[in-house]
Amino acid sequence: MRHFPVIVKLGGSLLDGHAPRALLQRLATDPQAILVPGGGAFADAVRDAQPQLDLSEAACHAMAILAMEQTAFALADIEPALVPCRSEVELRAPRVGAALWFPAAMLLDAPGIPQSWDVTSDSLSLWLARQLGARRLVLVKAPGAAVPAPDAAADLEALAAAGILDRAFPHMASGFAGSIVLVNADDSARLETALATGAGMDP
Repeated sequence: MRHFPVIVKLGGSLLDGHAPRALLQRLATDPQAILVPGGGAFADAVRDAQPQLDLSEAACHAMAILAMEQTAFALADIEPALVPCRSEVELRAPRVGAALWFPAAMLLDAPGIPQSWDVTSDSLSLWLARQLGARRLVLVKAPGAAVPAPDAAADLEALAAAGILDRAFPHMASGFAGSIVLVNADDSARLETALATGAGMDP
């Protein structure tokens, strides 16, 4: 049995189309899981607004974090068993089910995070994993995304160049002691393995 948190980042694109109810129901039963929402369509709206309004990178960074917050509200509505958490104290507290991170309170004034589109919810989930000393980060990608095979050597630079990870991720992964797993949302067997054993890629 695990006695340490596993950070599970859910790509915002998972909300495109049908809500991922079965996936959320499965994750909600794991008291060691901390779910990190992606920005999805809400972050895409920020990207679209930036050139129209001539917005700064700093403003868009804050707005993208709030996009993650909006996704968190959506996930909480889809799966009410998830436990909303907004602080490190709440994330570390014992729970009967999985935590759902509402990130704005911890991220909007957090030092040391580049304020640019190089940083997305992938890197921010890694930031949280480092903050909490997590032993594992599971990045759940949309069905069909080109994620590496379970036994493949990690090449984070190549994954970032391919757009599967954001550009800041390889640098932010430096020094992370845990394992990193990429899995497609519809690959239930691999997701179960990742949650149960932490099998994945060393950063």
